[in-house]
Amino acid sequence: MRTLPITLLMLGAAIGGALVYRVQPAQPATAVAPIEMVVPQARAALPAEAGGQPLPSLAPMLRGVTPAVVSIQSKHIVRTRNPLADDPFFRQFFGIPDMPQERVQQALGSGVVVDAERGLILTNNHVIESADGISVTLADGRTVEGQTVGADPDTDVALVKIPADHLTALKLADSSQLQVGDFVVAVGNPFGLGQTGTSGIVSALGRSGVQGLGYQNLIQTDASINPGNSGGALVNLRGELVGINNAIYSPSGGSVGIGFAIPSSLASDVMHQLLTTGKVARGSLGVEAQDLGDKIVSAMHLSSNHGALVARVYPGSAAQAAGVKIGDVITAINNQSIANSQALHNQEGLLPVGKPVTLNVSRDGRSLILSAALKAQADKLAGVRLDPRLQGATFGDLPLSLKQKGLTGVVVAQVAPGSRAFANNLQPGDLVAQINGTDVPDLAALQAALAGKPPSLKLTLVRGQMVGTLSLQ
Repeated sequence: MRTLPITLLMLGAAIGGALVYRVQPAQPATAVAPIEMVVPQARAALPAEAGGQPLPSLAPMLRGVTPAVVSIQSKHIVRTRNPLADDPFFRQFFGIPDMPQERVQQALGSGVVVDAERGLILTNNHVIESADGISVTLADGRTVEGQTVGADPDTDVALVKIPADHLTALKLADSSQLQVGDFVVAVGNPFGLGQTGTSGIVSALGRSGVQGLGYQNLIQTDASINPGNSGGALVNLRGELVGINNAIYSPSGGSVGIGFAIPSSLASDVMHQLLTTGKVARGSLGVEAQDLGDKIVSAMHLSSNHGALVARVYPGSAAQAAGVKIGDVITAINNQSIANSQALHNQEGLLPVGKPVTLNVSRDGRSLILSAALKAQADKLAGVRLDPRLQGATFGDLPLSLKQKGLTGVVVAQVAPGSRAFANNLQPGDLVAQINGTDVPDLAALQAALAGKPPSLKLTLVRGQMVGTLSLQ
């Protein structure tokens, strides 16, 4: 028996003996011989019957769905180097070329055509991330080159465009109307075998807290999802797109009936932002929050540890305008329960800029309802606008993937040669964890720490494997 050569990318640590995987094989399967099935044309359109009655079948729906689901192959050029090439003697003696060797890695995933006229395909970011080339194989056998329009790693959504005509697109359903128990079908390219459909139900909605994934409001389904299904379609019985498959929960890497999909409404919002601005702008309340530990619950005489405690409200933020105060406990946003500070951060990141939101707040034993309009999260800040000693440096928020590993701070994105920040020995890639002993978990905190123009400026930095302090002049 020949096996399929696959490699799974693990997303998170063990959870109760199981692991969370992005469902994408590293290589296309080539070990399975093609099988042809011959069906008489005259009988292909006739429904199966039992006792003279037609049997229920998903075939009519799938005939409209499968032409819109594609296979995506991404190519990655990996540069390697012979260690002997670093020694001039060995390089000359053995005739080793003084240049890096290259090898090509390929990965397979799936995608869904959502705009036939423009050739737009929704898929997962991890399917095409850092790809040196993208090939898209359509259901009719055509293979064309794809181009990345944009991607959002934090929601694992990417948009690819192909130059092809006669495409079929799927209609995007309103995923907010899904209910637990609704029948769904997953369509994709598992293990590189070719287009496959599997059926199940919506097992749960609003899943979050899955380690290794970004902003989460996931659909859980027991429809079989396997490596290669990443970016494929999750459809309802009308053949409408309700989700983009992106992860499984598994002890072995194979399907055990716990799969996750990005809701179509969220994917649609990300797609429209990528098309119009090339990036995704996320809303922010402008608060720093922490979990409710047992000591805090006891000291504040709270009835439970459910919610996120507001530890700081940034000046000029949406939260300040809404009347949020330090010591408030946020228990829900738009009637979505908030269990802890991570859940609050997750909900913020899923809401668009300017969207009115309703906050359920507990303050001094009273329940309040506050209204706010989320403001845009800054993605980069110029150091010269913060403090003259930082002139030439550009700061950015830490990627969500690093935050989920327990790191906090802001990253130095760029340092201009010859600038004051350069002279002060700041380097690109430095992680600024504290300023003058105050934690700076994000750009808003960085702004707040420098708002008073402190006379002395000491940064706590993480550089590679080292941690130290840097005094700026």
